[in-house]
Amino acid sequence: MCGITGIFDTRGTSDIPRAVLQRMNDSQLHRGPDEGSLHTEPGVGLGHRRLSIIDIATGQQPLFNEDGSVVVIFNGEIYNYQQLIPELQALGHVFHTKSDTEVIVHAWESWGADCVKRFRGMFAFALWDRNQQTFFMARDRLGVKPMYYALLDDGTLLFGSELKSVLAHGGLRRDIDPLAVEEYFALGYVAEPRTIFKQARKLSPAHSLTIRRGQPIPEPVAYWDVRFSLDNPISETDAQAELVARLRESVRLRMIAEVPLGAFLSGGVDSSAVVAMMAGLSETPVNTCSIGFDDPAFNESEFAQKVADRYHTNHRLEVVKSDDFDLIDTLARLYDEPYADSSAIPTYRVCQLARKHVTVALSGDGGDESLGGYRRYRMHLMEERMRAALPHSVRQPLFGTLGRLYPKADWAPRVFRAKTTFEGLARTSVQAYFHTVSILRDPMREALFSPSFKTELAGYNAQEVFNRHAAQAGTTDPLALIQYLDLKTYLVGDINTKVDRASMAHSLEVREPLMDHELVEWLASLPSGHKIHGQEGKYIFKKAMEPYLPNDVLYRPKMGFSVPLARWFRGPLKQRVRDAVLGERLAATGWFDRSYLEHLVQAHQSGARDYSAPLWTLLMFEAFLRQVVDAAVAEPMAVAA
Repeated sequence: MCGITGIFDTRGTSDIPRAVLQRMNDSQLHRGPDEGSLHTEPGVGLGHRRLSIIDIATGQQPLFNEDGSVVVIFNGEIYNYQQLIPELQALGHVFHTKSDTEVIVHAWESWGADCVKRFRGMFAFALWDRNQQTFFMARDRLGVKPMYYALLDDGTLLFGSELKSVLAHGGLRRDIDPLAVEEYFALGYVAEPRTIFKQARKLSPAHSLTIRRGQPIPEPVAYWDVRFSLDNPISETDAQAELVARLRESVRLRMIAEVPLGAFLSGGVDSSAVVAMMAGLSETPVNTCSIGFDDPAFNESEFAQKVADRYHTNHRLEVVKSDDFDLIDTLARLYDEPYADSSAIPTYRVCQLARKHVTVALSGDGGDESLGGYRRYRMHLMEERMRAALPHSVRQPLFGTLGRLYPKADWAPRVFRAKTTFEGLARTSVQAYFHTVSILRDPMREALFSPSFKTELAGYNAQEVFNRHAAQAGTTDPLALIQYLDLKTYLVGDINTKVDRASMAHSLEVREPLMDHELVEWLASLPSGHKIHGQEGKYIFKKAMEPYLPNDVLYRPKMGFSVPLARWFRGPLKQRVRDAVLGERLAATGWFDRSYLEHLVQAHQSGARDYSAPLWTLLMFEAFLRQVVDAAVAEPMAVAA
């Protein structure tokens, strides 16, 4: 696991200022504290920070082919590299290391841009081929590893694992994209390929970009997509057995390392299943780490302990105080863009704990999306059955009116909270799901933004992110469609972003067996009834894991990795919320309606409404403005102890 960065002159062979490249590379010191190297030649500068995991002795980067004409910098892991080496040797390539990185340069020589189709793993890499005068970069299929880039007005391309390395160049304008702001306040993150800055982009998952010096710069090209065929005729019993075998294989591949290795163990189904598979593959006890909370409503450490006891793991538990909110500014600097998932706090802490004992940790991330684990999936399917009973031409005016008239009743028992349901029934399936996952829904954003900012938006709505992906989904199955949407949006923009930044802040590599693309493809072939069966989510997975995990781990209600925002904002963070939301920095943008900001703060702090999620979103946006937009050229982050 590493950090990569670089500069490429797309038009000519200008000198690359080595001091600038060094500054860009140093800004990502936390991603690779073991080594740092640069390579420059006319018009090309490549920087690499290394966290040594595989081939510690000879796996240094930038890494070259036999004659030095192809050079690569790489962040991630190619898990099938040991299978690719003999295939490439048979094609005449000579290997000088035992690293997965060297596979990339030789695969490029043999297969060109199609090399990425041969890689099984998590990766983001950039490659320069001097003979072909070609710059190539690619990102893994599910967006586990990040890649940012920006094209400056003079034709200079900047890129890096984190936006801070691109900012460290000094040439990127920090003009904020109003469309990105709309996406952030809807989703809690800026969706690929946009970034918060107009001039910068994210390379989307499963995309590559090929630039030939002196030629027009093309758009990135997709090299993979998941297809929910749902046509696998396998029996339920055989599906359970194959699921276990595929998960075990995915875990086995991710246990290859020359450094201490362990796993996160939250007490949920996914991380517990990963630990169970690891225990069966390991000759020594597995290292496991959990975070507990001193507030019982947010603590599931007892379930993690049950799994740890069953498999006799070396289990470490740290209890975090429920008032652990001193990370707000740290997170803003870490994420470089506004990011509003408050579970970033416990994720940061569990990575901090794990790094004390291991360098690589396996996680259970990605299971909910592929296996149908979110409660919102079951609610969506219930609404879909109701939507199917009436045509949209009838539903829209009927339930739209009811949704507008019915009061919002956060304080009431769930059965009486019908406003959201009515609003959902008035929409199409894609509109309804966007409405469900939005932090500030359309009416709230309409009230939040000032008239001048809405003019800048020119009618743009973040719903278009979902519409764009839905058009590529290739399925009308109600569950498969929203799983596809989550794989393209929430998994990438929220989950993977959270885990990558939190882990790399502590120089910890995290590997996700449930995001193995071959496993994801196979799960997408299973009928939706294998995933949600009645009211049971992850049905086939839970059945498959019954021999391996206790029933109260498998079948208890999903808790999630959350923090008590509502209480914080009425108690210890009461004044900080007021200062941030109603303070000068947000006001200076001219983007927000002051009276609505006052309403959010006062209604929440009086107890009349629960506006904790919108307030956290605003709090993190204000912190981003102070810590990133207003900051000087990025300085190296301190590597966490």
